[in-house]
Amino acid sequence: MSRTALHVAEDAFRLLVGEPGPLVFDGRPVPGLPDRLLPLDELGTLLVAGTPAEVSDAVWRHLAGRARNDGPGWVVGAVGVALPGLTRMAGRLSAGVPGLADDIDAELLAGFLTALRGADLQPPRVWLRLCWAAWRAGKRARTTDDLLELPPDVPVGSRSPHRPYGHPDIVLGRAVHAGVLTAEQADLIGATRLGDVLVEQIAVAGGETGSVVRMRRRRAELKLVAALRRGDLALPTVRAVGHPG
Repeated sequence: MSRTALHVAEDAFRLLVGEPGPLVFDGRPVPGLPDRLLPLDELGTLLVAGTPAEVSDAVWRHLAGRARNDGPGWVVGAVGVALPGLTRMAGRLSAGVPGLADDIDAELLAGFLTALRGADLQPPRVWLRLCWAAWRAGKRARTTDDLLELPPDVPVGSRSPHRPYGHPDIVLGRAVHAGVLTAEQADLIGATRLGDVLVEQIAVAGGETGSVVRMRRRRAELKLVAALRRGDLALPTVRAVGHPG
């Protein structure tokens, strides 16, 4: 199995938290965390198990601040703490397109790092906004491939029976290509219906309420369903080219 950017990040993180001097997080100033120094792998386990939103925000503000100001070790550390979530997102995005796993992992990690270094840390739900930035970047790596199709006049010999639709991600890509949906609408449907992104994440990132985002998604889904019923998103029929007899 090829080693992706997330595998490399995991290896670097394991070295960082290993003995004799693991990188540690001071939990004492953060109410809700153990009152001691925490190795970063232990901190990650606590976050995965679930912490109140205010605890998560305090942790990620501190991790992002250290990553921005205290050198590459803390960048690796912050990525390592995020790895369980990043890995789950990468798995969902790579489903059905294993050949794109390297690109998806790389773009997802790059999106997370960009947000880690530059996102506004004052609004709430820091972790969710970092995840959303990562998801959008990883999604772009997959969507680009979904839109690459053979022109209808290319002879390809025999082909599977014509179907009006296929994998949901491909349907969304075709809807954007046909002008039925905008890229943002397709991204919203894909992230919240097919992925692990919550409507609340998108709402927080955009400074909106969850009900507004759900209404926007509903309007986009109605447009998509109408296009499917009309046959606007049918795959082009490609005529098989026979051999001269």
